[in-house]
Amino acid sequence: MAALSLAVGLRLAAALRGAHGLCGRAVRAAGLLGRGFGSAYAAVSTESLPPTFGFLLDIDGVLVRGHRVIPAALEAFHRLTNAQGQLRVPVVFVTNAGNILQHRKAQELSALLGCKVEPDQVILSHSPMKLFSQYHDKRMLVSGQGPVVENARALGFRNVVTMEEVRTAFPVLDMVDLERRPTATPLLRSDFPAIEGVLLLGEPVRWETSLQLIVDVLLSNGNPGTGLATAPYPHLPVLASNMDLLWMAEAKMPRFGHGTFLLCLEAIYRKMTGKELRYEGLMGKPSLLTYQYAEELIRQQAERRGWTAPIRKLYAVGDNPMSDVYGANLFHQYLQMAERSVRAEQQGAGGLQKQPPSATQSCTSILVCTGVYRPGEPGSGEAPFHGHRDFGCSPGLLQAAHVVNDVHEAMRLAFHEEGWGW
Repeated sequence: MAALSLAVGLRLAAALRGAHGLCGRAVRAAGLLGRGFGSAYAAVSTESLPPTFGFLLDIDGVLVRGHRVIPAALEAFHRLTNAQGQLRVPVVFVTNAGNILQHRKAQELSALLGCKVEPDQVILSHSPMKLFSQYHDKRMLVSGQGPVVENARALGFRNVVTMEEVRTAFPVLDMVDLERRPTATPLLRSDFPAIEGVLLLGEPVRWETSLQLIVDVLLSNGNPGTGLATAPYPHLPVLASNMDLLWMAEAKMPRFGHGTFLLCLEAIYRKMTGKELRYEGLMGKPSLLTYQYAEELIRQQAERRGWTAPIRKLYAVGDNPMSDVYGANLFHQYLQMAERSVRAEQQGAGGLQKQPPSATQSCTSILVCTGVYRPGEPGSGEAPFHGHRDFGCSPGLLQAAHVVNDVHEAMRLAFHEEGWGW
């Protein structure tokens, strides 16, 4: 199914135009720092030059831990802004979180970082669902928590139904919690419109309720109050976002993410039907579609700022090898393949120049030590693969181009690589 996500991305590409302690010592001992990183950085006057590079920044574990901002992030954004308080290069925040409205996340980041963050600089895990317009008029069951209906509507879905609405319409379906079971047998509903698909925006609060009702909807072909002799397959379309098995908050150990919920749902469906749960779209890192979407926002941001030079290089900074590093490397691989394809077309056209589909030429992965990743743990080749089922274990994609202490060092490294003063 990784091929499915890649295929979706290819089809839609045209539509997208401190702290040097233990972590620092371990990183240096492993020889993982970028070349020349320990040397002094030459101060180059670049304020008059349009940037040709930008940043894709993860949030949890890179900029914040829970509700606490990481000190290195404050220093990084102090240096990243000019005297007018504007960003010196384009930046998009790419998070696998999704249980918040886009403009609220932008406000939250603005307050934490002391830098104005616009809503269109924020990509939530489900943001690329805006592109799946063929489902926007269908009656979709939405799963998650927080403002799920508002988020679904902001994505373009005009006919959504919540878990609570299904549970209220069919109270005999949710039976795990004894205190929530109905005390009397209600009449069966026959006027509840059929559900036509499922939106999985993020981890819900009551997993047992959501797992039960989602499976009921899939097995009944959208009519959970009825029973079918044979479960339909292929089942109703399922769109999901945020495949992170784990994420980092204030706790010392990582916490369950939406990927854990998806793992449970997939296992239950396979056990009950003998078939694999299929996704029409998987969004959020490491999905290729998410990075194509981010690339387009970077381009638009540069255009609004009046930067005429094309953005050639992206630096993706994250704390999770399974999502941030894998996704950035997958996108880099895609860019390299696209560039080779363009060159081949140009040669086949007798030297006629064709405009490449994207100005971006590379995406460099930078892994920080302030979140999920901890140096000194078993190497990625020995550790169990925490990625999603539909993204195969490819050890090369799990290796970051650079490993640094924190986001401040990551940005300093990128500026040095580009010959810009930090």
